[in-house]
Amino acid sequence: MSTEKPIIFDSQIKDNVIFGKNVKVVLPVNLYGCQIGDNCFIGPFSEIQKDVVIGPRTKIQSHTFICELVTIGKDCFIGHGVMFINDKFSGGGPAGGDKSKWKNTIIGNNVSIGSNVSILPVEICDNVVIGAGSVVTKNISTPGVYAGNPALFIRAIEK
Repeated sequence: MSTEKPIIFDSQIKDNVIFGKNVKVVLPVNLYGCQIGDNCFIGPFSEIQKDVVIGPRTKIQSHTFICELVTIGKDCFIGHGVMFINDKFSGGGPAGGDKSKWKNTIIGNNVSIGSNVSILPVEICDNVVIGAGSVVTKNISTPGVYAGNPALFIRAIEK
């Protein structure tokens, strides 16, 4: 066992983050190279990576990881511990630094994602609710409530 000291990184908000008006951030967080729209909320212990765009009035709860190449629309709710994934391990393992193998995720407007959901690279249309603990593996093009592993259509949203 080594007695060397580890390299310690503090959580931080980098200078290259573009914030809209009236954004609330609860520390600690890691934010870098992303855009956060007006009136958003970012909960503690979240990481939002570069090339992520978050629309206005969206709430990101604690312990959420939003990787590169994710776009989230306006008026969305992202629950606690939601994990976005941009690497489908298409070559049988992690793509590592080969970003050409990474894929985009696009979340529409008025989408609510429950706690502990995993979202693979997909497109989700407007007006969708995803139940807690679900795994979204395919595009969602019909508004409604989805849940399960893999997430399946449960019912239409009552108006």
